[in-house]
Amino acid sequence: MLNIFLISDSTGETAEQLARAALAQFNNIEYTFERFSHIREFSDLSEILNKCKDTENSILFYSLVDAPLLDYVKKFSELHSITNVDLLSASILAIQRVSNMAPGNTPGALRKLNEEYFKRIDSIEFAVRYDDGKDPRGVLIADLVIIGISRTSKTPLSMYLANKNIRVANIPLVPETPVPEELFKVSPKKIIGLTNSPEKLESIRKERLKSLGLPDNSIYSNSNRILEELEYSSRIMKKIGCPVIDVSAKAIEETADIILKHLLKINK
Repeated sequence: MLNIFLISDSTGETAEQLARAALAQFNNIEYTFERFSHIREFSDLSEILNKCKDTENSILFYSLVDAPLLDYVKKFSELHSITNVDLLSASILAIQRVSNMAPGNTPGALRKLNEEYFKRIDSIEFAVRYDDGKDPRGVLIADLVIIGISRTSKTPLSMYLANKNIRVANIPLVPETPVPEELFKVSPKKIIGLTNSPEKLESIRKERLKSLGLPDNSIYSNSNRILEELEYSSRIMKKIGCPVIDVSAKAIEETADIILKHLLKINK
């Protein structure tokens, strides 16, 4: 059974109709539905989000005007892996781009999309487009490039920094795959290498395999293979001459803070 939470800074009636319209596309689906209206204080919002976090099979729908509240929902959801749906932003963005008009900023109406918000959306779209080496050409136009072997937090770190309006491309380093030539065409100062301890990588990779329903004794989580990958990535990072961060004992926020300070320093 799904447990649906809906948060609105107005009545939430329109938002509920949208959410229920989506649910109606699934025959015989069972769900509970809780609507929280006129939510405009962090204390109220935090209480609801914690309830959502502690509820199994939960989905969070929200329609909020206030930018700090909206950012809080997004960051909380990302931190606690809550499936969440912003019911307004994508539609507003499309209308504003075509009409060249700015929406209002009143609860119950369309949320204002200011320049900062546009930058954030653009950065997030950029991170998705150039994630995991999908298109190495992104290296040439990125604000920052993150490299490392699998399970060194490249993607979550890219998305976290995207929410700070930084356009990030990330490239996986795999011994059997040639290193994209683009990495040698940009300043090594805008490239960050990530590494991790062999023990931590083995543990993380085994958990990843289990979550996919696969045996945890594959080559992917083999300790010798991990050491081979780490040695390979170390050689590549030395060849590039980029800064390297060991993420084995760091949260995403800590690593991001180091990178942000580095970017501030090189962009002075």
